[in-house]
Amino acid sequence: MEDAGIYSRESTVLGRPLQIAVASGQVIDVSFPDRVPDDAESDHEILARLFAYLDGERDDFAEVEVAITVPTDQRAVLKAVCQIPYGETGTARQVAMMANLDPDDEDDAQTVRSAIRANPVPILVPDHRVEDVPGATPDDVAATLRDLER
Repeated sequence: MEDAGIYSRESTVLGRPLQIAVASGQVIDVSFPDRVPDDAESDHEILARLFAYLDGERDDFAEVEVAITVPTDQRAVLKAVCQIPYGETGTARQVAMMANLDPDDEDDAQTVRSAIRANPVPILVPDHRVEDVPGATPDDVAATLRDLER
């Protein structure tokens, strides 16, 4: 994947557009804007996979190249979030332990909350599976994603 740009389409499942940004062949952003931008393209392999996922096709997106530009400790948290299996949920406490952080240490707990909130690539890093911390995925979208994974 050597392309770059903004790719977006309206999702009837989400009731809003799903948008990805790609640079240097890596997904750098997944978002849920109010409308499809005028300059967005609608045809991209990863966007097609995301729409197939929304239609019920299981996909862990493990081999999708993403560029996560967050501090190293937050990157470990986001990698831990990726370990929560499709159709399951976890807690911030569990994510902290999977990231080798102490969930009882307030600084570590704050790192978990901050990382999940700053997640640049929701769905690809499934913050909707962490049930007790608001993530980058809007609440209504997160609820829809959890429902479709059941």
